[in-house]
Amino acid sequence: MKWVAPSLAYLAVGLGLFVFHSAWSALLGFHVAIIGSLLIARPKIPVSVLFTSANSKWILVSVLLGASSGVGVFLFWNYFGIANNLPAQLEALGLNRATWLPFIAYFALVNPFVEEYFWRGYLGNESRGIRWNDLLYAGFHALILYGRVHPLANLIAVAILTIAGWFWRQLKMEDNGLLAPVLGHMAADFTILLAIYVKTN
Repeated sequence: MKWVAPSLAYLAVGLGLFVFHSAWSALLGFHVAIIGSLLIARPKIPVSVLFTSANSKWILVSVLLGASSGVGVFLFWNYFGIANNLPAQLEALGLNRATWLPFIAYFALVNPFVEEYFWRGYLGNESRGIRWNDLLYAGFHALILYGRVHPLANLIAVAILTIAGWFWRQLKMEDNGLLAPVLGHMAADFTILLAIYVKTN
């Protein structure tokens, strides 16, 4: 199941973006695939791990690093080879003035809990090196960025996200919980989407 679950998540994102042409379908399908996989697998990981931290310094470190990603997107926007028609692409995915802010709110407040429990909890391990789950976590973002940034920027983004996944996995082991990764992920999701919203509206 640990190999099937990521495949279902990738499939959901692909269908949402390239078949249904809907950001909401991609995100909600992604969450349904993950939660469905978890309900079938029934991992013996308490949900309380999402709210557990042994040292608040790791929360601060994680949040600052996560927030820096959105700041970086905003400051270096012109270096990513952003597609000239990105606003139109986002509109075609259903992200308009009426839906952008609810999408950001759901993405920032819900997605980090779902992803961290899945990627760093269920699929996590105690290896100190880069593992397949770090790569799989980063890889599905390439589907989201495809056709929206320069291919080299997409590759760099996947490399950075692989390191982020590895870092949050190490943080889980160091801090004995997932609260720091969740809040860091939340800061990253919020600031990145906010930067995109500001730049495209």
